[in-house]
Amino acid sequence: MVTGDSERAYARARQEAERLAADGVGGIALTWVDNAGLTRVKTVPTARLPHAARRGVGMSPVFDVYLVDDSMTTSPHIGGPDGDLRLFPDLDRLTPLAAQPGWAWAPADRYDQAGAVHPTCQRLFARRMTERARERGLTLRMGFETEWVVTSDEPSDEKPLYPTTGPAYGMARVVDLSGYLADLLGALHAQQVEVLQLHPEYSPGQFEVSVAPADPVGAADLAVLVRETIRAVSGRAGLHPLFGPVVEAGGVGNGGHLHLSLWQDDSNLCRDGDGPHGMTATSEAFLAGVLRALPALLAVGAPSPASYLRLEPSRWAGAYQCWGLENREAALRFITGAPDDPGAANAEVKCFDPAANPYLVTGSVIAAGLAGLDAGLTLPAPVSGDPVVQGRERRLPTSLPEALERFEDSAVLREAMGDPLFESIAAVRRAESELFAKASPQEIATATRGRY
Repeated sequence: MVTGDSERAYARARQEAERLAADGVGGIALTWVDNAGLTRVKTVPTARLPHAARRGVGMSPVFDVYLVDDSMTTSPHIGGPDGDLRLFPDLDRLTPLAAQPGWAWAPADRYDQAGAVHPTCQRLFARRMTERARERGLTLRMGFETEWVVTSDEPSDEKPLYPTTGPAYGMARVVDLSGYLADLLGALHAQQVEVLQLHPEYSPGQFEVSVAPADPVGAADLAVLVRETIRAVSGRAGLHPLFGPVVEAGGVGNGGHLHLSLWQDDSNLCRDGDGPHGMTATSEAFLAGVLRALPALLAVGAPSPASYLRLEPSRWAGAYQCWGLENREAALRFITGAPDDPGAANAEVKCFDPAANPYLVTGSVIAAGLAGLDAGLTLPAPVSGDPVVQGRERRLPTSLPEALERFEDSAVLREAMGDPLFESIAAVRRAESELFAKASPQEIATATRGRY
Protein backbone atom coordinates (compact mmCIF):
# COMPACT_ATOMS: atom_id res chain seq x y z
CA MET A 1 0.00 0.00 0.00
CA VAL A 2 1.58 3.25 -1.19
CA THR A 3 0.87 6.35 0.93
CA GLY A 4 2.22 9.86 1.18
CA ASP A 5 4.60 8.70 3.91
CA SER A 6 5.88 5.84 1.79
CA GLU A 7 6.48 8.18 -1.14
CA ARG A 8 8.46 10.53 1.09
CA ALA A 9 10.45 7.56 2.37
CA TYR A 10 11.07 6.51 -1.23
CA ALA A 11 12.39 9.94 -2.18
CA ARG A 12 14.67 10.11 0.84
CA ALA A 13 15.93 6.55 0.33
CA ARG A 14 16.71 7.37 -3.27
CA GLN A 15 18.95 10.22 -2.14
CA GLU A 16 20.60 8.00 0.46
CA ALA A 17 21.15 5.23 -2.09
CA GLU A 18 22.84 7.65 -4.50
CA ARG A 19 25.12 8.88 -1.72
CA LEU A 20 26.02 5.38 -0.59
CA ALA A 21 26.61 4.13 -4.12
CA ALA A 22 28.97 7.03 -4.76
CA ASP A 23 30.93 5.88 -1.69
CA GLY A 24 31.17 2.33 -2.99
CA VAL A 25 28.41 0.78 -0.88
CA GLY A 26 26.74 -2.00 -2.85
CA GLY A 27 24.48 -3.64 -0.26
CA ILE A 28 22.31 -2.80 2.74
CA ALA A 29 21.83 -5.18 5.68
CA LEU A 30 18.38 -4.84 7.26
CA THR A 31 18.32 -6.43 10.71
CA TRP A 32 15.86 -7.38 13.39
CA VAL A 33 16.48 -9.33 16.61
CA ASP A 34 14.35 -12.37 17.37
CA ASN A 35 13.03 -13.57 20.71
CA ALA A 36 16.00 -15.92 21.13
CA GLY A 37 18.30 -12.89 21.00
CA LEU A 38 19.79 -13.61 17.56
CA THR A 39 20.18 -10.83 15.01
CA ARG A 40 18.54 -11.92 11.75
CA VAL A 41 18.98 -10.15 8.42
CA LYS A 42 17.70 -9.58 4.92
CA THR A 43 19.96 -7.71 2.52
CA VAL A 44 19.17 -5.66 -0.55
CA PRO A 45 21.39 -4.06 -3.21
CA THR A 46 21.86 -0.37 -2.57
CA ALA A 47 19.84 0.43 -5.68
CA ARG A 48 16.85 -1.37 -4.12
CA LEU A 49 16.85 0.72 -0.94
CA PRO A 50 14.16 3.12 -2.26
CA HIS A 51 11.89 0.17 -3.04
CA ALA A 52 12.51 -1.30 0.42
CA ALA A 53 11.66 2.04 2.02
CA ARG A 54 8.39 2.26 0.08
CA ARG A 55 7.25 -1.37 -0.05
CA GLY A 56 9.33 -3.17 2.55
CA VAL A 57 11.17 -6.46 2.22
CA GLY A 58 9.38 -9.76 2.74
CA MET A 59 10.09 -12.12 5.63
CA SER A 60 8.24 -14.81 7.55
CA PRO A 61 6.58 -14.26 10.93
CA VAL A 62 7.91 -17.65 12.07
CA PHE A 63 11.24 -16.16 13.14
CA ASP A 64 9.51 -15.00 16.32
CA VAL A 65 9.47 -18.63 17.47
CA TYR A 66 12.98 -19.61 16.32
CA LEU A 67 15.29 -20.99 19.00
CA VAL A 68 19.00 -20.42 19.51
CA ASP A 69 19.84 -23.57 17.48
CA ASP A 70 17.58 -22.47 14.57
CA SER A 71 14.90 -25.02 15.37
CA MET A 72 11.33 -23.77 15.67
CA THR A 73 8.56 -23.92 18.22
CA THR A 74 5.06 -22.49 18.06
CA SER A 75 2.82 -20.19 20.09
CA PRO A 76 -0.92 -19.49 20.10
CA HIS A 77 -0.40 -16.56 17.70
CA ILE A 78 2.83 -17.32 15.82
CA GLY A 79 4.12 -20.46 14.11
CA GLY A 80 4.04 -22.50 10.96
CA PRO A 81 4.86 -21.70 7.34
CA ASP A 82 1.99 -19.33 6.61
CA GLY A 83 2.04 -15.55 6.44
CA ASP A 84 4.33 -12.81 5.30
CA LEU A 85 5.59 -9.54 6.75
CA ARG A 86 7.37 -6.47 5.44
CA LEU A 87 10.66 -5.14 6.81
CA PHE A 88 10.97 -1.36 6.58
CA PRO A 89 14.43 0.18 7.13
CA ASP A 90 14.78 3.05 9.58
CA LEU A 91 16.58 5.56 7.37
CA ASP A 92 17.50 7.71 10.38
CA ARG A 93 19.80 4.87 11.50
CA LEU A 94 21.29 4.07 8.09
CA THR A 95 25.03 3.57 8.66
CA PRO A 96 27.90 2.64 6.32
CA LEU A 97 29.81 -0.22 7.96
CA ALA A 98 33.46 0.65 8.41
CA ALA A 99 34.60 -2.93 9.02
CA GLN A 100 32.54 -4.32 6.13
CA PRO A 101 33.56 -2.28 3.08
CA GLY A 102 30.80 -2.10 0.52
CA TRP A 103 28.03 -2.54 3.07
CA ALA A 104 25.68 -0.35 5.07
CA TRP A 105 23.22 -1.25 7.82
CA ALA A 106 19.81 -0.17 9.02
CA PRO A 107 17.54 -1.66 11.69
CA ALA A 108 14.11 -2.62 10.45
CA ASP A 109 10.55 -2.34 11.75
CA ARG A 110 8.02 -5.02 10.86
CA TYR A 111 4.54 -4.51 9.45
CA ASP A 112 1.99 -6.76 7.79
CA GLN A 113 1.07 -6.65 4.11
CA ALA A 114 -1.67 -4.08 4.74
CA GLY A 115 0.68 -1.73 6.55
CA ALA A 116 -0.45 -2.51 10.12
CA VAL A 117 2.12 -2.89 12.89
CA HIS A 118 3.17 -6.51 13.38
CA PRO A 119 2.14 -7.23 16.99
CA THR A 120 5.36 -9.09 17.78
CA CYS A 121 7.76 -6.49 16.40
CA GLN A 122 10.17 -6.05 19.30
CA ARG A 123 11.57 -2.76 18.02
CA LEU A 124 8.13 -1.20 17.73
CA PHE A 125 7.35 -2.48 21.24
CA ALA A 126 10.36 -0.54 22.53
CA ARG A 127 9.19 2.52 20.61
CA ARG A 128 5.67 2.16 22.02
CA MET A 129 6.95 2.03 25.61
CA THR A 130 9.20 5.02 24.95
CA GLU A 131 6.17 6.96 23.75
CA ARG A 132 4.18 5.83 26.80
CA ALA A 133 6.83 7.41 29.02
CA ARG A 134 6.95 10.55 26.87
CA GLU A 135 3.18 10.99 27.29
CA ARG A 136 3.90 11.38 30.99
CA GLY A 137 6.53 14.03 30.34
CA LEU A 138 9.41 11.59 30.85
CA THR A 139 12.31 10.67 28.60
CA LEU A 140 14.87 7.97 29.20
CA ARG A 141 18.52 7.76 28.29
CA MET A 142 19.85 4.25 28.08
CA GLY A 143 23.05 2.50 27.15
CA PHE A 144 24.26 -1.10 27.02
CA GLU A 145 27.63 -2.42 28.02
CA THR A 146 28.86 -5.02 25.52
CA GLU A 147 31.12 -7.76 26.85
CA TRP A 148 32.68 -10.45 24.71
CA VAL A 149 35.44 -13.02 24.78
CA VAL A 150 37.79 -13.12 21.81
CA THR A 151 39.36 -16.43 20.83
CA SER A 152 41.85 -17.54 18.19
CA ASP A 153 40.03 -20.75 17.31
CA GLU A 154 36.59 -21.80 16.18
CA PRO A 155 33.89 -21.35 18.84
CA SER A 156 32.80 -24.99 18.52
CA ASP A 157 36.04 -26.21 20.10
CA GLU A 158 35.61 -27.60 23.62
CA LYS A 159 38.40 -25.52 25.19
CA PRO A 160 38.89 -22.17 23.45
CA LEU A 161 42.34 -20.78 22.71
CA TYR A 162 42.85 -17.16 23.63
CA PRO A 163 45.03 -14.71 21.66
CA THR A 164 46.11 -13.02 24.89
CA THR A 165 47.07 -14.51 28.23
CA GLY A 166 47.23 -11.17 30.01
CA PRO A 167 45.68 -10.82 33.46
CA ALA A 168 42.17 -9.60 34.23
CA TYR A 169 41.87 -5.85 33.56
CA GLY A 170 45.56 -5.91 32.64
CA MET A 171 47.39 -3.57 30.28
CA ALA A 172 49.12 -6.67 28.89
CA ARG A 173 45.91 -7.60 27.08
CA VAL A 174 45.74 -4.19 25.43
CA VAL A 175 49.38 -4.50 24.36
CA ASP A 176 48.85 -8.03 23.02
CA LEU A 177 45.81 -6.98 20.96
CA SER A 178 46.51 -3.29 20.44
CA GLY A 179 46.05 -3.45 16.66
CA TYR A 180 42.75 -5.30 16.96
CA LEU A 181 41.39 -2.91 19.59
CA ALA A 182 42.58 0.15 17.64
CA ASP A 183 40.77 -1.16 14.55
CA LEU A 184 37.62 -1.60 16.63
CA LEU A 185 37.80 1.95 17.98
CA GLY A 186 38.45 3.24 14.48
CA ALA A 187 35.48 1.41 13.01
CA LEU A 188 33.11 2.62 15.73
CA HIS A 189 34.36 6.20 15.32
CA ALA A 190 33.84 6.01 11.55
CA GLN A 191 30.27 4.89 12.21
CA GLN A 192 29.77 7.90 14.54
CA VAL A 193 29.41 5.70 17.61
CA GLU A 194 30.69 7.58 20.66
CA VAL A 195 32.76 5.18 22.76
CA LEU A 196 32.99 5.99 26.46
CA GLN A 197 35.51 3.31 27.33
CA LEU A 198 37.05 0.06 26.12
CA HIS A 199 38.91 -2.18 28.54
CA PRO A 200 39.90 -5.77 29.38
CA GLU A 201 37.50 -7.62 31.65
CA TYR A 202 37.86 -10.46 34.15
CA SER A 203 37.71 -13.70 32.13
CA PRO A 204 40.46 -14.89 29.74
CA GLY A 205 40.29 -12.96 26.47
CA GLN A 206 37.37 -10.86 27.67
CA PHE A 207 36.76 -7.19 26.84
CA GLU A 208 34.03 -4.63 27.36
CA VAL A 209 32.99 -1.54 25.41
CA SER A 210 30.58 1.12 26.64
CA VAL A 211 29.00 3.73 24.38
CA ALA A 212 27.20 7.00 25.02
CA PRO A 213 23.55 6.81 26.10
CA ALA A 214 20.72 7.34 23.65
CA ASP A 215 16.94 7.13 23.59
CA PRO A 216 15.71 3.58 24.37
CA VAL A 217 15.24 2.49 20.76
CA GLY A 218 18.51 4.12 19.75
CA ALA A 219 20.32 2.38 22.62
CA ALA A 220 19.05 -0.98 21.40
CA ASP A 221 20.05 -0.11 17.83
CA LEU A 222 23.54 0.76 19.07
CA ALA A 223 23.77 -2.55 20.92
CA VAL A 224 23.16 -4.35 17.62
CA LEU A 225 25.55 -2.13 15.65
CA VAL A 226 28.34 -2.39 18.23
CA ARG A 227 28.10 -6.17 18.38
CA GLU A 228 28.13 -6.62 14.63
CA THR A 229 31.06 -4.20 14.36
CA ILE A 230 32.99 -6.27 16.91
CA ARG A 231 32.12 -9.38 14.91
CA ALA A 232 33.34 -7.85 11.66
CA VAL A 233 36.56 -6.40 13.09
CA SER A 234 37.29 -9.73 14.79
CA GLY A 235 36.78 -11.66 11.57
CA ARG A 236 39.14 -9.38 9.64
CA ALA A 237 41.75 -10.01 12.36
CA GLY A 238 41.31 -13.79 12.17
CA LEU A 239 39.68 -13.89 15.59
CA HIS A 240 36.35 -15.17 16.89
CA PRO A 241 34.15 -13.12 19.26
CA LEU A 242 31.91 -15.02 21.69
CA PHE A 243 28.93 -13.11 23.07
CA GLY A 244 27.22 -15.96 24.92
CA PRO A 245 26.40 -15.55 28.63
CA VAL A 246 29.17 -18.04 29.47
CA VAL A 247 32.13 -19.36 27.50
CA GLU A 248 33.31 -22.01 29.95
CA ALA A 249 31.08 -23.50 32.63
CA GLY A 250 32.16 -22.34 36.06
CA GLY A 251 33.77 -19.18 34.72
CA VAL A 252 32.69 -15.56 34.93
CA GLY A 253 30.47 -14.88 31.95
CA ASN A 254 29.60 -11.99 29.65
CA GLY A 255 27.21 -9.34 30.94
CA GLY A 256 24.88 -7.12 28.97
CA HIS A 257 24.30 -4.49 31.64
CA LEU A 258 21.77 -1.75 30.98
CA HIS A 259 22.36 1.80 32.23
CA LEU A 260 19.40 4.16 32.42
CA SER A 261 18.50 7.61 33.64
CA LEU A 262 15.12 9.31 33.79
CA TRP A 263 14.72 12.89 32.59
CA GLN A 264 12.11 15.63 32.57
CA ASP A 265 12.93 18.45 30.20
CA ASP A 266 16.66 18.98 30.83
CA SER A 267 16.62 17.73 34.43
CA ASN A 268 18.08 14.38 35.43
CA LEU A 269 15.57 12.91 37.88
CA CYS A 270 18.23 10.59 39.30
CA ARG A 271 19.64 13.55 41.25
CA ASP A 272 18.73 16.76 43.08
CA GLY A 273 15.75 15.18 44.82
CA ASP A 274 14.88 14.29 48.39
CA GLY A 275 14.94 10.52 47.90
CA PRO A 276 17.73 7.99 48.48
CA HIS A 277 21.11 9.37 47.39
CA GLY A 278 19.45 12.39 45.78
CA MET A 279 16.83 10.65 43.63
CA THR A 280 13.59 12.47 42.97
CA ALA A 281 10.38 10.72 44.01
CA THR A 282 9.65 9.99 40.35
CA SER A 283 13.00 8.36 39.80
CA GLU A 284 12.73 6.35 43.01
CA ALA A 285 9.29 5.02 42.10
CA PHE A 286 10.46 4.12 38.60
CA LEU A 287 13.52 2.25 39.87
CA ALA A 288 11.43 0.56 42.56
CA GLY A 289 9.17 -0.72 39.79
CA VAL A 290 12.16 -2.14 37.94
CA LEU A 291 13.48 -3.76 41.13
CA ARG A 292 10.09 -5.29 41.90
CA ALA A 293 9.82 -6.76 38.40
CA LEU A 294 13.34 -8.20 38.16
CA PRO A 295 12.34 -11.86 38.67
CA ALA A 296 9.98 -11.59 35.68
CA LEU A 297 12.35 -9.37 33.73
CA LEU A 298 14.99 -12.11 33.86
CA ALA A 299 13.01 -14.04 31.23
CA VAL A 300 13.64 -11.02 28.98
CA GLY A 301 17.14 -9.93 30.03
CA ALA A 302 18.63 -13.33 30.99
CA PRO A 303 16.73 -15.43 28.45
CA SER A 304 18.94 -18.49 27.92
CA PRO A 305 19.60 -21.58 30.03
CA ALA A 306 23.22 -20.39 29.77
CA SER A 307 22.24 -17.15 31.51
CA TYR A 308 21.86 -19.00 34.79
CA LEU A 309 25.38 -20.39 34.56
CA ARG A 310 26.51 -16.75 34.63
CA LEU A 311 24.04 -15.46 37.24
CA GLU A 312 25.97 -16.68 40.28
CA PRO A 313 26.66 -14.86 43.57
CA SER A 314 29.97 -13.10 44.23
CA ARG A 315 30.72 -12.63 40.52
CA TRP A 316 29.37 -9.09 40.09
CA ALA A 317 26.51 -10.55 38.06
CA GLY A 318 23.66 -9.19 40.20
CA ALA A 319 22.21 -12.47 41.47
CA TYR A 320 20.17 -10.90 44.28
CA GLN A 321 16.99 -8.82 44.06
CA CYS A 322 18.39 -5.79 45.82
CA TRP A 323 19.86 -2.39 45.06
CA GLY A 324 22.79 -0.45 46.42
CA LEU A 325 24.95 2.59 45.93
CA GLU A 326 27.87 1.61 43.68
CA ASN A 327 27.32 -2.02 44.71
CA ARG A 328 28.42 -4.30 41.89
CA GLU A 329 26.84 -7.34 43.54
CA ALA A 330 23.35 -5.80 43.60
CA ALA A 331 21.06 -6.51 40.66
CA LEU A 332 20.26 -2.78 40.56
CA ARG A 333 23.27 -0.56 41.08
CA PHE A 334 22.81 3.18 41.63
CA ILE A 335 25.55 5.58 40.50
CA THR A 336 25.51 9.21 41.63
CA GLY A 337 28.37 10.44 39.48
CA ALA A 338 30.51 13.45 40.33
CA PRO A 339 28.76 16.42 42.01
CA ASP A 340 29.64 18.72 39.09
CA ASP A 341 28.35 16.28 36.43
CA PRO A 342 24.53 16.33 36.59
CA GLY A 343 24.15 14.02 33.61
CA ALA A 344 26.17 11.21 35.15
CA ALA A 345 23.69 9.96 37.76
CA ASN A 346 22.11 6.72 36.56
CA ALA A 347 21.10 3.20 37.50
CA GLU A 348 22.57 -0.02 36.15
CA VAL A 349 20.69 -3.29 35.79
CA LYS A 350 23.44 -5.89 36.19
CA CYS A 351 21.57 -9.19 35.88
CA PHE A 352 21.07 -9.00 32.10
CA ASP A 353 23.36 -10.59 29.50
CA PRO A 354 24.09 -10.59 25.75
CA ALA A 355 21.57 -13.34 24.95
CA ALA A 356 18.81 -10.77 25.41
CA ASN A 357 17.00 -8.95 22.63
CA PRO A 358 17.91 -5.32 23.47
CA TYR A 359 14.59 -3.96 22.20
CA LEU A 360 12.70 -6.27 24.54
CA VAL A 361 14.98 -5.20 27.38
CA THR A 362 14.47 -1.46 26.94
CA GLY A 363 10.72 -1.75 26.41
CA SER A 364 10.20 -4.11 29.32
CA VAL A 365 12.25 -2.02 31.75
CA ILE A 366 10.21 1.06 30.84
CA ALA A 367 6.97 -0.86 31.36
CA ALA A 368 8.13 -2.05 34.79
CA GLY A 369 9.29 1.41 35.79
CA LEU A 370 6.06 3.09 34.77
CA ALA A 371 4.14 0.48 36.77
CA GLY A 372 6.26 1.49 39.76
CA LEU A 373 5.21 5.10 39.20
CA ASP A 374 1.56 4.13 38.99
CA ALA A 375 1.84 2.24 42.28
CA GLY A 376 3.80 5.02 44.03
CA LEU A 377 6.51 2.54 45.04
CA THR A 378 9.51 3.39 47.17
CA LEU A 379 12.81 1.57 47.33
CA PRO A 380 13.72 -0.68 50.26
CA ALA A 381 16.89 0.02 52.22
CA PRO A 382 20.01 -0.18 50.03
CA VAL A 383 22.44 -3.06 50.45
CA SER A 384 26.16 -2.58 50.93
CA GLY A 385 28.69 -5.37 50.59
CA ASP A 386 28.11 -8.85 49.18
CA PRO A 387 24.48 -9.95 49.72
CA VAL A 388 25.52 -13.61 49.92
CA VAL A 389 27.50 -12.83 53.08
CA GLN A 390 24.59 -11.05 54.72
CA GLY A 391 22.13 -13.83 53.90
CA ARG A 392 19.07 -11.57 54.08
CA GLU A 393 18.41 -10.64 50.46
CA ARG A 394 16.17 -12.53 48.04
CA ARG A 395 17.94 -14.52 45.36
CA LEU A 396 16.71 -13.95 41.82
CA PRO A 397 15.51 -17.01 39.86
CA THR A 398 18.26 -19.57 39.44
CA SER A 399 16.94 -21.23 36.28
CA LEU A 400 15.12 -20.26 33.11
CA PRO A 401 11.97 -22.26 34.02
CA GLU A 402 11.77 -20.36 37.32
CA ALA A 403 12.17 -17.01 35.55
CA LEU A 404 9.59 -18.04 32.95
CA GLU A 405 7.09 -18.81 35.71
CA ARG A 406 7.56 -15.31 37.12
CA PHE A 407 7.30 -13.82 33.63
CA GLU A 408 4.04 -15.60 32.90
CA ASP A 409 2.62 -14.26 36.18
CA SER A 410 3.45 -10.65 35.22
CA ALA A 411 0.30 -8.73 34.32
CA VAL A 412 2.46 -5.64 33.76
CA LEU A 413 4.56 -7.22 31.02
CA ARG A 414 1.64 -9.00 29.39
CA GLU A 415 -0.34 -5.77 29.13
CA ALA A 416 2.64 -3.82 27.82
CA MET A 417 3.63 -6.38 25.21
CA GLY A 418 0.22 -7.65 24.17
CA ASP A 419 -0.61 -11.34 23.99
CA PRO A 420 1.06 -12.18 20.64
CA LEU A 421 4.50 -10.89 21.67
CA PHE A 422 4.17 -12.08 25.27
CA GLU A 423 3.14 -15.60 24.27
CA SER A 424 5.82 -15.92 21.59
CA ILE A 425 8.52 -15.00 24.12
CA ALA A 426 7.15 -17.54 26.59
CA ALA A 427 7.05 -20.22 23.90
CA VAL A 428 10.70 -19.67 22.98
CA ARG A 429 11.80 -19.69 26.63
CA ARG A 430 9.86 -22.90 27.29
CA ALA A 431 11.27 -24.61 24.20
CA GLU A 432 14.87 -23.62 24.98
CA SER A 433 14.46 -24.90 28.53
CA GLU A 434 13.37 -28.24 27.10
CA LEU A 435 16.11 -28.19 24.46
CA PHE A 436 18.84 -28.07 27.11
CA ALA A 437 17.05 -29.93 29.92
CA LYS A 438 19.44 -32.90 29.80
CA ALA A 439 22.59 -31.01 28.83
CA SER A 440 25.52 -30.53 31.20
CA PRO A 441 26.63 -27.00 32.06
CA GLN A 442 29.59 -27.25 29.70
CA GLU A 443 27.40 -28.61 26.91
CA ILE A 444 25.08 -25.62 27.35
CA ALA A 445 28.03 -23.22 27.30
CA THR A 446 29.55 -24.83 24.21
CA ALA A 447 26.23 -24.87 22.32
CA THR A 448 25.35 -21.23 22.98
CA ARG A 449 28.55 -19.20 23.38
CA GLY A 450 29.10 -18.60 19.68
CA ARG A 451 25.47 -18.18 18.62
CA TYR A 452 24.79 -14.58 19.62
